[in-house]
Amino acid sequence: MKKLLIPFLVLFLLMPFGIAMAQPAQKLISVVISPDHSNWEYKIKQEAKFTVQVFKSQVLLDNVTVDYELGPEAFPSVKKQNVVLKDGKTELKASLKEPGFLRCRVVAKVDGKEYEGLATVAYEAEKIRPTTPDPKDFDLFWSNSIDEARKTPLDPTMVLVPEKCTSSLNVYHVSFQNDMRGSRVYGMLSVPVKPGKYPAVLLVPGAGIRPYGGSNMGEDIISLEIGIHGIPVNLPQELYYSLATGALRNYNGINKNDRDNHYYKRVYLGCVRAVDFIYSLPEFDGATVGVTGGSQGGALSIITAGLDSRIKFLAALYPALSDFAGYLNNRAGGWPHYYKNAKPQPNEVETLSYFDVVNFASRVKALGWYSWGYNDVVCPPTSMHAAYNVIKAPKDLHLYLETGHWTFPEQNSARISWIRNQCKK
Repeated sequence: MKKLLIPFLVLFLLMPFGIAMAQPAQKLISVVISPDHSNWEYKIKQEAKFTVQVFKSQVLLDNVTVDYELGPEAFPSVKKQNVVLKDGKTELKASLKEPGFLRCRVVAKVDGKEYEGLATVAYEAEKIRPTTPDPKDFDLFWSNSIDEARKTPLDPTMVLVPEKCTSSLNVYHVSFQNDMRGSRVYGMLSVPVKPGKYPAVLLVPGAGIRPYGGSNMGEDIISLEIGIHGIPVNLPQELYYSLATGALRNYNGINKNDRDNHYYKRVYLGCVRAVDFIYSLPEFDGATVGVTGGSQGGALSIITAGLDSRIKFLAALYPALSDFAGYLNNRAGGWPHYYKNAKPQPNEVETLSYFDVVNFASRVKALGWYSWGYNDVVCPPTSMHAAYNVIKAPKDLHLYLETGHWTFPEQNSARISWIRNQCKK
């Protein structure tokens, strides 16, 4: 039994990109970094002061040894090692000369273990703009791709899953064709039992390969939760682990220098076909459809809204896939950090510009709710603001400053409440 559990635990750890990541557990040693501005925002060239404190049992730890980095996000300009804090406290200072994010990272070393603290402050983040180019034929490429995909009939299947059903919702394992015959999108569909016409929410997934159990957005809302890999979402966990470490390992990099065959082309088209499927449901009200997700799912939420004008609202948590070219311009780029440690292949920058969230963001017309924190190292805030700042549609950004690639329960509750309110309009 232990041998079987280990792979599944590894799989769980390989998938930190879900919508509602849990708040990290409290550790024995706390490294607390406090900026001197309560809103964590500064003007260009203004000095930021970080108070660093290391606690054990809520008491400052004497003579603690720390390493620290200070400077632009992902490009620290100051690195110090084995600095002894006699009373467990110190102050660090720095500034930025251009719009972006300044990060202070401190690692305390206690009894052979390391404990990290982060604080990332904004320097006129509203002025950050994308570095990824916007192809002249971007709209033509995607409109032609969608038209071509729609030549394939949906051919939907729906299988009731009794053990998932409730007194108010019927739950189905569903599939429909995507961009060619035999290429299918799979998901879990929840439909209100009571006869009527209902709004719908499309739930798009974070990165990884996993099963899905469906989502209950409310007893008067249709919910469609999809996978993106063209495989059923109700199979044994062991299969997904095998795919994650085998055929679909690093799927986000497959054919990344070929726009017609890049892995995400089928994924993005599948999100549009999912909206097509929702519109085919007799229970759908024919007008009210939104999309939501976190990380890769946050990206897919923006992308779907950018591709499909039928989307009326979207809620995106810490969107990935934003401003890939940042690293080529001495700036943090978005997950999956294609250029962080490698030079681009021929045609790669040009190809990925057709798949970068920033170029979909500028085309979004739907009302948007967005949320993230400044301490995210998976989806750097620089990359997320590059996308957010070019959105022209009505939008609200809900910052939970100290969060990384995770959400507070209150943050996720606010997202769900907002979505439900949009469905009532």
